[in-house]
Amino acid sequence: MRKTRKCAFCGKEFTCNSGSQRYCSEHCAEAAKAQRKKKQQDFLKAVQPVIDIASLEYLTFSKAAILMGCSRQYVYKLVNEGKLPASRISRRMAFVRKADIEKMLAGNPYHRVLPTYKPMTPSSLSSKKGHDPSKPTRKEESVQNIEPLEYISGEDVRAIYKVKKSWLYVSAKRNNIPMCKIAGKNYYSRKHMDALFGVSAEIEALTEWLTTDEAESLYSTTKESLRTQAYRRHIPTKREYGKTYYSKKHLDDIFRLDLKASNAYYTTAEAAGKYGMTKANIGVIAKAHNITKVKVGVQNLIVKEELDRIMASRLAQFGAYRLQ
Repeated sequence: MRKTRKCAFCGKEFTCNSGSQRYCSEHCAEAAKAQRKKKQQDFLKAVQPVIDIASLEYLTFSKAAILMGCSRQYVYKLVNEGKLPASRISRRMAFVRKADIEKMLAGNPYHRVLPTYKPMTPSSLSSKKGHDPSKPTRKEESVQNIEPLEYISGEDVRAIYKVKKSWLYVSAKRNNIPMCKIAGKNYYSRKHMDALFGVSAEIEALTEWLTTDEAESLYSTTKESLRTQAYRRHIPTKREYGKTYYSKKHLDDIFRLDLKASNAYYTTAEAAGKYGMTKANIGVIAKAHNITKVKVGVQNLIVKEELDRIMASRLAQFGAYRLQ
């Protein structure tokens, strides 16, 4: 019985004529051969520049970038910072010695950076006028009084402060939170996390919170207005798993639903509808007669008794609520 195999190029099953046959047809064999040749050419194209550079002593910035495995802009940065010596031959040509690259790399061995204080070197201390080496500097005195930091894992931070993993990483980087990496896990300073995400005693005492959608629906406002009021009036807010929550108690004090429900006040729209005017007319009359107004969120509430009295006097005097 003849054996069946899968073609090593197209994957189709075929009946092989010999034990060494790998392809179902000559077309697949030729295509596989061309593919192998292309891979070899691509490999040579990638390796050839490095082979050529290995025999050179002086390198352009582009070749130095290939040798170091970085971008040409980063080579320019190293040269500008004085970390890598370079020689300019003309306005548009500069070279770097391969020996200088190796010297730079040998002089900067890799060390894991942990959050700690970097003491001043003797040269920097001696450069300061009037400095007594026997006396500690202010920074050294402050470092001696620094308490050791307590670190908690990223999982604990997300569980305690209810933040997303991406938000934790961005906030820690943006606010320079001390952190260290142990066994592949990130650990953050508990003290700094309390200052960044921690909840104050006032917020801990609050029990009723509203999401943005709930606050919009309850107070007939917009997201922009909520953010503005929270910023200007220092409304306690918290963020849990990407959602923002506002204190219901503080929003009630601002939007005053009890006043809106009271029969003692008109909204501007209600007064305009009752007396057949525009809201601008009502505003002008209220300002001219010093009618008491109460600001509730973005709305003005007008005392009904005062407005009705003014409108009655206008009707008696002019025969209409507004001048024709």
